[in-house]
Amino acid sequence: MRDSPGSVVTLLCSGIQLYSAERRIADCILKDVKWASVVTSAQLAHASQSSEATVTRLCHKLGFENYRKFQLALARDVMEQQEVEVLHSSSPDPLRQTLQSVQSNRQEEIRATIQALNLRQLRKAMSVLRSAEIIEIEATDNSLPVAMDASLKLSGLGKRCMTSAVAAKAKAFAATLTERDALLLISCDSRSERLLETARTAREHGAAILLITCDRRSPLAAQADHLLLASNRAQRIVDTDPAPSLLSSALLVEVLYYLLLTGEDLS
Repeated sequence: MRDSPGSVVTLLCSGIQLYSAERRIADCILKDVKWASVVTSAQLAHASQSSEATVTRLCHKLGFENYRKFQLALARDVMEQQEVEVLHSSSPDPLRQTLQSVQSNRQEEIRATIQALNLRQLRKAMSVLRSAEIIEIEATDNSLPVAMDASLKLSGLGKRCMTSAVAAKAKAFAATLTERDALLLISCDSRSERLLETARTAREHGAAILLITCDRRSPLAAQADHLLLASNRAQRIVDTDPAPSLLSSALLVEVLYYLLLTGEDLS
């Protein structure tokens, strides 16, 4: 018997590529997981304006043999969510409730990020970072702290790194990169004109370009040699939370750092 692929909610939030009809089904499920766990495939198809065949195709794409096993996994998601809600309701301390929310959100974000990883792209990215003589790390807006953290982590491993919040400085440094170097870009929306200019400059000089993003179809993604997708569907803890894709980007930096730290040949 095949093992269960795991949480349906996590799979749907992992950045998996879906067609428009499949995405409608996914959105319908995420809108009300408890309802979706008890309805028939025909009812789910009707509610999402799709077909039962598309529902079945989505089940198979997520790794489930049939709709019944898909529905059982959804029911487990509902039970886990109810357990979290019970824990929250049994704790009158608002600080403890927030800490429990942080823990739950972090665990879900880790699962979604790891499941979304393309191992082929990850291996190539690791190869580039290992061999690069200089690594320029750039980001914009709220992704800047992630870039700074990446620079500190990789520098701690003996890599020559630089990053700057100043657009002119970033572009000027990119112009000094060679085919022996790498440019690591971190962007939640991948539509920054500043990062595009930096990427074009680095490409002109032969540097390898790595991109951490949640938007595989953006102009910046088209400039990248290697793409690592961040999850962008995780549930926020409160309205003031950073964007889920920012949390996932930071997790991807941790993954790269850990793999470089171990020094193992994972090819």
